[in-house]
Amino acid sequence: MSLENKVAIVAGASRGIGADIAKYLARAGAKVAVAARTVEVTDPRLPGTIHSVSEEIAAEGGAALPVVMNLRDAESITGAVEQVIAEWGRIDVLVNNAAIFIPGDIVGARERHIELSIAINLVGPIIAMRAVVPHMREAGGGHIINVSSRGSIMPGVGPYTDDQIASVGDLLYGPEKSGLEHFSQRQAMALQGDNIAVNVLSPNGRVKTPGNLFFENDPENPTLDFETADDMGKATVWMCEQDASSYTGNIVYDEDVVREHNL
Repeated sequence: MSLENKVAIVAGASRGIGADIAKYLARAGAKVAVAARTVEVTDPRLPGTIHSVSEEIAAEGGAALPVVMNLRDAESITGAVEQVIAEWGRIDVLVNNAAIFIPGDIVGARERHIELSIAINLVGPIIAMRAVVPHMREAGGGHIINVSSRGSIMPGVGPYTDDQIASVGDLLYGPEKSGLEHFSQRQAMALQGDNIAVNVLSPNGRVKTPGNLFFENDPENPTLDFETADDMGKATVWMCEQDASSYTGNIVYDEDVVREHNL
């Protein structure tokens, strides 16, 4: 389908991968709700706000709406969705991109950090999907894309090599993404009759975004040499242009989509 005048919500769009996806959707003709918590920059390592991204889209001739959305707060999510409906009257695309990382090991992890990670990385996207599905049904269908990671891939049985152990990384991010992928395919089945596609898109490798570099970035003299997630943007647009009744339940990687479809 054409994205001209379709309405998209991109969660976690104040910077990084989410911001780039929002820009690509707008360039394809969609009206984009730039949804995130950040309304002002409070840390130089994390530049970008919902307002700055919306202004960039508008400067290119696109339509954007800055929307405050806190994925750990169900009322904030539903309120953001209602704001988009009040502004544009429909929702055709949801991209769940927002995520956080918790450093450290299981012994050192604080309970509040564990709860926060699960709330934002797993529960929040589920609540966002619940909030948009009635509006997508009313519009005759839609596309939901949940952003995942290669960290979701099960490591298999041990014993493990030193390289495998060193790559464990974030405590909960990978397992949460595994759960989100499973949930996505279950909902792809459940929503197929409503012409609502649910797919999963992951970057094929590391994208050096502000969030990705945060813990290794110097707060006093941060690098601002970030990478743009062009392949994620191109792949998202292509996926949302497909027939929702026939392209659903996929778990794909951005570079593969770009290469296979000459994007």
